[in-house]
Amino acid sequence: MDAIRLPGLVDVHVHLREPGYEHKETLAQRHPRRIGRGITTVLDMPNTSPPTATLDRLAAKARLAAAAAVCDVGLFLGATRDTDPLITAAAAPYACGLKIYVSETFGSLRLEDLAQLMAFFRTWPGPGPIAVHAEGLLLATCLALAQLYGQHLHVCHVSRRSEIELIRRAKQHGAAVTCEVTPHHLWLCEDDLPRLAARGQMKPPLATAADRTALWANLDVIDCFATDHAPHTAAEKAGPQPPPGVPGLETMLPLLLTAVHEGRLTLDDLITRLHHNPTRIFHLPAGGQQAQTWVEVDAAAVYDLPASGYQTLCDWSPFSGYTVHGAVRRVVLRNQVVFADGVVLAAPGAGRVLAAPVVE
Repeated sequence: MDAIRLPGLVDVHVHLREPGYEHKETLAQRHPRRIGRGITTVLDMPNTSPPTATLDRLAAKARLAAAAAVCDVGLFLGATRDTDPLITAAAAPYACGLKIYVSETFGSLRLEDLAQLMAFFRTWPGPGPIAVHAEGLLLATCLALAQLYGQHLHVCHVSRRSEIELIRRAKQHGAAVTCEVTPHHLWLCEDDLPRLAARGQMKPPLATAADRTALWANLDVIDCFATDHAPHTAAEKAGPQPPPGVPGLETMLPLLLTAVHEGRLTLDDLITRLHHNPTRIFHLPAGGQQAQTWVEVDAAAVYDLPASGYQTLCDWSPFSGYTVHGAVRRVVLRNQVVFADGVVLAAPGAGRVLAAPVVE
């Protein structure tokens, strides 16, 4: 077996769906599958019901995660129209970052008022970054506000040439900005929509083939790979108003290992964007804890991603039929074997909530 040992890997953008959307997926389902695909830490977004926008709600979600997780979990706070920025800022020590939705989303999480947007940039104390979507001209506004108020800005799921070029220019001028890209924007484009239909609908939408090429050409600007794992059931996707979003937790690492096999990435590229950079950007535990956590991969394994049989409620993937290289054989979390040869060995609660003081 051609074995490769990787450090513990971090997915900086997931949607755990609890509380409020348990019919799509639950914490108890998600974490065993994450650990089985080599991801030992996940960072959860705040667009649950209710939104994770206060210390009390953050604490409640942390208790849910602590009871079910077999991998480590960090939690984003959300900025909402209904929440005082100072109240949100008070919860900052227990969050991995502040998520601001300045583009299309649902409910009170979308901020459209410039004065309110400025208030969140002015009051956020860190240490985690402010994370925003890359979509539309508001990216330039957020870059300007981040510089004005001395904030670290993290740009989620970059998908367009215009976005990556703007981020490159901002970095060249010394801006404190980082960004992430998803496998579905690296591998898919709008040409795939006739085949995928509603299962190809996501936010941001699939871009042109030229945009996809630009992402690969600017990988040096991209700091993190992230799934934006956003599961919806097959029935929801087949309905008259299919919600945007695709699952990705079981396919990211195989796709990236395939890119390494094909020479499109180096193994160091993968490790930097799934381990070193996420740890630095989101102030995750380092040192001894990292040395005690690692993933063993069989790089010689070759197989096709299936149409079904995924260990999620949605049980589908936009990458069905893709031939991939590399399979996780063993995962060790803090010197304990938690996954081996297809079997999850960790009990619920073996993972840690990174902001442990929130959990009572």
